[in-house]
Amino acid sequence: MPTIKLILEYDGTGYAGWQRQPDRPTIQETVESAILGVTQTHLPVIGAGRTDARVHALGQVASFRTDRDMTPREWIRALNAHLPASIVVRSAALMPDTFHARHSAKGKLYEYRILNRPERPAVARDYCWHIHQPLDDAAMNMAASDLIGIHDFSSFQTQPTENEDFICHLQQLAVSREGDRLRIATYADRFLKQMVRSIVGTLVEVGLKKRQPDSLTAILTARNRSAAGKTAPPQGLFLVHVDYA
Repeated sequence: MPTIKLILEYDGTGYAGWQRQPDRPTIQETVESAILGVTQTHLPVIGAGRTDARVHALGQVASFRTDRDMTPREWIRALNAHLPASIVVRSAALMPDTFHARHSAKGKLYEYRILNRPERPAVARDYCWHIHQPLDDAAMNMAASDLIGIHDFSSFQTQPTENEDFICHLQQLAVSREGDRLRIATYADRFLKQMVRSIVGTLVEVGLKKRQPDSLTAILTARNRSAAGKTAPPQGLFLVHVDYA
């Protein structure tokens, strides 16, 4: 039975996250409903990452198995005809049976967006975190460099969770500024629950001079969520792409 790989873009504003939930709209449920509309069969869809409520994606990867004989282009057109405007299939591919959207992933790139100006956003209010006080992005970058590498990131994991492996290889964590807009790019082999948002919240405290840039190593060593900063709001987070071998 062929495995279909989809690359999805979605606006997470109106959804309770990726994972199917009772009585709440989710990305997974909506994509599965679109597949049902095409195949008249209930097929489970696996996502590369379980994005939270109001988190967006530019390159989420999903996979499912089906015996329906369709070309990738036919899958794209058929599914997009059944999906709402907030979700689109950007590409589709036929993959080997061994492909699994989550287990086969080797790395993910997330981007967090901050609007740093006194005035609140109007157009971008659902796609950024508005911080009206000036942020020292140079200090934030200095602090970020101490997190790069293979570490126990349990200080940045939100509870509760059943995860018992806290080791992640964080390969990129960089803060860039374009005028009043900051982007925080984060790439790792895997992420813990709300890890990116917890890191961003901590870096923002550095940028606001509430923490010293050299305090991040001590936070890692503490292995306690209370040692880090608050969790950044979800609407500024985007899953940009997922890498595979």
